[in-house]
Formats: sequence, structure tokens, C-alpha cells
Amino acid sequence: MTTMAVRSARNGKVVLSSWLINKSNNNKKSAIFWRAASSSSIPKIDGDKDKKIREEERLSAVIDAVNDRKLPPELRGQRNSVRSETDIMNVVEQRIWHSMEEGQFENLPGRGKPLNLSTNSHADPAEDTLYRILSKNGCAPEWVELNKEIRRQISEWRLALKKAWMSKCNGDHSKWIEGSEILQVQLRHINNKVFRYNLIVPFGRQMFGLKWEKELDRARE
Repeated sequence: MTTMAVRSARNGKVVLSSWLINKSNNNKKSAIFWRAASSSSIPKIDGDKDKKIREEERLSAVIDAVNDRKLPPELRGQRNSVRSETDIMNVVEQRIWHSMEEGQFENLPGRGKPLNLSTNSHADPAEDTLYRILSKNGCAPEWVELNKEIRRQISEWRLALKKAWMSKCNGDHSKWIEGSEILQVQLRHINNKVFRYNLIVPFGRQMFGLKWEKELDRARE
């Protein structure tokens, strides 16, 4: 600061002019820097989007490869042409028929003997043990009993709906209004049981609930 003060006293105009020039140059550099930063920020966003798209494409390719490996060798590489499980079942049936024609099912161990169904090798060991205990005691799993109960209640409910609809067709609208309110309450109870059943039943055995509009169309037929 002392040196700058001395120089300012000796060459005030020179120092002042050089300071103004430096300040002007710094302002220009700052402006150029901010313009470059602002202009480079846009490609950076596009780059992030491109990177995200590339990552999604790689992930999709990995998923497609994994799903393709699940298909039979005859259908690999043409996964897009597999429209339903029927295409896969056709391949399985063709394999079975070829194996039968080649005699691969002949002279198998246990041929001509009754199957041993006391255990299920495809079920969870704990569940298999539980089912065997229930079977020996003349009981069934909860979801089996609940399935029977739901089907029985649905059959009775549809019969009551048919009778209530017939009363409406005969001109007794007050009876229909009263009966329809009770039937809708019963329908909700049945759907609650269906929901509970779907939570405990093995995969692939789920049931659909009842819908009032569709049941009315069924009763009109």
C-alpha cells in the first residue's frame, strides 16, 4: 500500500489510467467467463439427459437379455414374436411329442406303479409338512375352505339378485329398491372375503371380485 501511494503521488495519471485499463480488462474477462459458463450449462444438461438415456438403454438391454434366457432355445432371439404363454406351451408340447417318438418315456423308474403323492417336492417343505398334517386330520388349508365359502355365497347371492330383479320386472319397484340395497351390502362383504382369500392363496389361484353393474347385466339375461 505504501509503494502504491508513492507511485500514485509521483505518477498519478499513469497509475490511474493503468488501473482503469486493468479493471476494464477484468470486467471483460468476467463477462466472457459468465457467458462461457452460461453457454456451457445448456450442453451439460443435454449431456446429463443423454447419459440417463444411455443408462436406461443399457438397463433395458440387460433385462431383455435376462428375459430372453428364460425362453426355450427355439424362441431365443425372437422374444418380440412371443405374444403369449401359448407360444411357449407349443414348444413344450413339441418337445414332449419328440421325446415320446424317440422312446425317452419308456422304461422309466416306477413305470406301472402308483405315484407317491405323500410329499410334494415342488412345495415349500414347511408348507408341505403342514398340508400333510391337515390332510391326516381330515382338514383342508384355510384358503381351500374360504374358496368353498365364497363360491357358495356367490351362488346364493346371484339367486337372490335374480329374484329381486324379477320383482322389479313385475312392477314391484319398492321391493327392488329395498332388496338391491341389501344385495349391495352383501356384495361388499363377499368382495372383502375375496380380497382376504387372494392374500393367502398360492400364486395363480386368485379370484376376481363381483361388480354390481356386471351382475345386473347377468341377471337381465
